[in-house]
Amino acid sequence: MSRRDFEDDPDAPVANSLVPAASAVVVDGDGRILLQRRSDNGMWALPGGAMNIGESLADCAVRETREETGLDVEITGIVGTYSNPGHVFAYDDGEVRQEFSICFLARPVGGDIEVSEESTEVRWFDPSEVDTLPMVNNIRMRVNDWRSGRMPAIR
Repeated sequence: MSRRDFEDDPDAPVANSLVPAASAVVVDGDGRILLQRRSDNGMWALPGGAMNIGESLADCAVRETREETGLDVEITGIVGTYSNPGHVFAYDDGEVRQEFSICFLARPVGGDIEVSEESTEVRWFDPSEVDTLPMVNNIRMRVNDWRSGRMPAIR
């Protein structure tokens, strides 16, 4: 299923769904950040996704990171809260989801990098390399909030 992001776009479709979600800025011992190239839009992104019933948002970030990248992580902090009602994701099935996400800071504790059906590539990047990568604005905002030290950001 493909996804299209709209941010503060007057022509965006109206949201019909609100789903709690979590993402993770995973940083290794060398200060590199883990990113995945999404299979639904081809953009680089943080691992993350929708929360399941019966799990916490932190557990969601850990699970999504494992599912999408193959790595096990430990949550070490919060990068920020992101709930811009002007940021929506439109899916092929007609769902238009309003953003509601907590972005956590994490460190790897095990596993091996691997792609999933949600990713086509998973890699570590030096923070200076991130600026040239194709990435939706809201993911870039999370990365920039982490790099700037403005944590936790409330957006």
